[in-house]
Amino acid sequence: MKKHIVCIGDSNTHGYCADPSDCADGGIRFNEEERWTCLLQKALGDGFLVTEEGLSGRTTVFPDPLHESMDALGVLYALLKSHEVVDLMIVMLGTNDVKERLGANAACAALGMERLVRKAQSVDCWGDHAPNILIVCPPAILPLMEDHPCGVPMGKGCIEKSLQLPQYLSATAQLVGAHYFDAAECEFNHVDGMHLTRRGHAQLAGKLAALVPTLL
Repeated sequence: MKKHIVCIGDSNTHGYCADPSDCADGGIRFNEEERWTCLLQKALGDGFLVTEEGLSGRTTVFPDPLHESMDALGVLYALLKSHEVVDLMIVMLGTNDVKERLGANAACAALGMERLVRKAQSVDCWGDHAPNILIVCPPAILPLMEDHPCGVPMGKGCIEKSLQLPQYLSATAQLVGAHYFDAAECEFNHVDGMHLTRRGHAQLAGKLAALVPTLL
């Protein structure tokens, strides 16, 4: 059986494209030749199966009063069991946790990640090996977010909180025995300031393609 990698995330795992001119198809989602999950699959080759589980707006554990089923915790058991046997879970969340309306600071977002990872570790989906989880910290939100229509509902304070995520998520990874990667160098766009560009997707895929084989 192939090594099965499940990628759980938000719009940056789903492949939302804020700038249609940056997407080959000119749409709102990067295609299969552009998304980091698909590029990771291509780089790793036939011995791996990379499954993308991205949902725009997804949080770690925080329910969103505007949209249902946004917290990963509520769907995690079913998601992991549907993809068993899982050899590696990659989780990249945190950007939506810092929305003003959710009332969580960066430390609380990290606590949400801790709870999510511990839940994943408890799910009987890992076959005959120990739970294997990689926490990816998303790049920090850019200041121009606050001036973009997509950014206004995010609210105030998001930029500052997202800048603090690495220090908290890295500590969380150490606490729960997960691997950690900081995607800070992967490019966010200059349209809404909080989504990967086509180049950013390629950068993330390249970095993970070098890291993932060392984790399996």
